[in-house]
Amino acid sequence: MTQIGIMIEGQDGTNWERWGRILQAAEDFGYQCVFRSDHFTNTAAPDKDSLELWVSLTYAAAQTKRIEFGPLVTPVTFRHPAITVRMAAAVDDLSGGRLVLGLGAGWQEREHTKFGVPFYDFPTRFDMLTDAMEITTRLLRSDEPVTYSGKHFSLDEAQLLPRPQRRGGPPILIGGRGPKRTLPLVVQYAQEWNAVLIPPDEYVERAALLDQLLSEQGRPPGDVKRSLMTQVVFSPDEASLDERLSARNVTRDELIQRGLIVGTAPMLVDQIGQWVERGVERFMLQWLDQDNIAGLEQIARDVLPHFHQ
Repeated sequence: MTQIGIMIEGQDGTNWERWGRILQAAEDFGYQCVFRSDHFTNTAAPDKDSLELWVSLTYAAAQTKRIEFGPLVTPVTFRHPAITVRMAAAVDDLSGGRLVLGLGAGWQEREHTKFGVPFYDFPTRFDMLTDAMEITTRLLRSDEPVTYSGKHFSLDEAQLLPRPQRRGGPPILIGGRGPKRTLPLVVQYAQEWNAVLIPPDEYVERAALLDQLLSEQGRPPGDVKRSLMTQVVFSPDEASLDERLSARNVTRDELIQRGLIVGTAPMLVDQIGQWVERGVERFMLQWLDQDNIAGLEQIARDVLPHFHQ
């Protein structure tokens, strides 16, 4: 079944009032999930409100009853992976098993510098992420103490207690489209692959490569859920859509070829349907105007019924 949810940029003005409204809208309007980024700042000034990720997800666990939620994604540079997995297991338990644990290497140098967090080159960050995957999966799945000696992170007889209520803990999501590093990491550790702002043709190629890599490792392709995070540019009518696109000096077809979902409700239905035919199972629609709850309601009314049972 196709699942459609919301993704917000948590560093782009998210405060408790906005976060609460978005969660409630997702619950009330029938969205399947809410995901948010884990950033301290945007890539350029001015800095805006930004709720700490895991505090906000704890709130989501306690204040919602139906939707799935999680980070898209939480960087390994911000927290020791043993701390991240402890928080994730607790939030998953608190929510009754609705957390999806999105993990990543981190990429934005500005926020690291501003807040005094070391920012390493990509090979180092990827090695850190690999350690984090080992630590996360071993602590979630092992009922016995875990010892692990990695390049950057280690454990010595560590045990995750209490044990996760959901066997194996929350599913792990890895986002990205790199064929040489990211997709093999998905095959080894993840239950969900998230393609991020990817052109349609490239998505088809990467999805086929993922199928091949899974088969080579003895995992059926259906073992890994396919999701897409992409920006949605929605307007209630074609006149206002044309005005928005003109202001951005871009055409609708140009944005669609870059992987965005653009248009009125019927246009969104058609484009989401095309992505479904390519194999996407879950959509995280990036919603940049966090105060536009009316737009979320209109999409829910006019688009979601075509895909949600």
